[in-house]
Amino acid sequence: MNIAVIFAGGVGRRMHTKDLPKQFLEVYGKPVIIHTLEKFEHHKEIDAIVIACVNDWIPYMNELIGNYHLTKVKSVVKGGETGQESIYNGLVAAKAIAYEKAIVLIHDGVRPFITEELISDNIASVKKYNSAITTTKVTETILVVNSDSLIEEVPERGNSRLAKAPQSFYLDDILAAHEKAIAEQRNDFIDSCTLMQHYGYKLHLVDGPIENIKVTTPQDIFTMRSVFEAREILCMQEKTEFEGSK
Repeated sequence: MNIAVIFAGGVGRRMHTKDLPKQFLEVYGKPVIIHTLEKFEHHKEIDAIVIACVNDWIPYMNELIGNYHLTKVKSVVKGGETGQESIYNGLVAAKAIAYEKAIVLIHDGVRPFITEELISDNIASVKKYNSAITTTKVTETILVVNSDSLIEEVPERGNSRLAKAPQSFYLDDILAAHEKAIAEQRNDFIDSCTLMQHYGYKLHLVDGPIENIKVTTPQDIFTMRSVFEAREILCMQEKTEFEGSK
């Protein structure tokens, strides 16, 4: 069984929207999170979707699920005080609906450009290596700096990656790691990759598309619109070329 656990717990402080969380901003006629959810809804290997949502916006989230006929969404749960807590709440809900050994794909609700291929690659990687951390290759130089803004290290670019999402595991493994963190009163892990690495799990990377961005700032909204526009133009060009070849 393959379950997508979608984190939609943010309130969009960096987006500078006073009332509307960033995941509900409309771009190209749909809320950002709907663009994301539809990728999982339409993927043949995904059996169920669980959403961890900002508590006050759960009724609206449920309304959107009905409006867009997202039949694979089986549970919408309250997000936590941190991303780590929100993901844990989603994992607990996933465990409640899992009817066999399950793989979970943990993904950001504001990362709408996930592809069908990337979802499939994550599932395949977990089956083979027990984990899948989506990454992109680094195309610019990374610097490690200290608190005085002095450069301490310049890592080799070829050995560096940007960690993105989804981050995928067997459900029982990631739940066990979260429960260790709770027992140790650790709530400062920035993502599932960091959590699993801390508790000794070997992590396997899966390269994803560079446009798999997280919509966090107003500039990201412009980037998202640009990607949609570029894809629309490309689709029109391909259609024209196809019709011209008849």
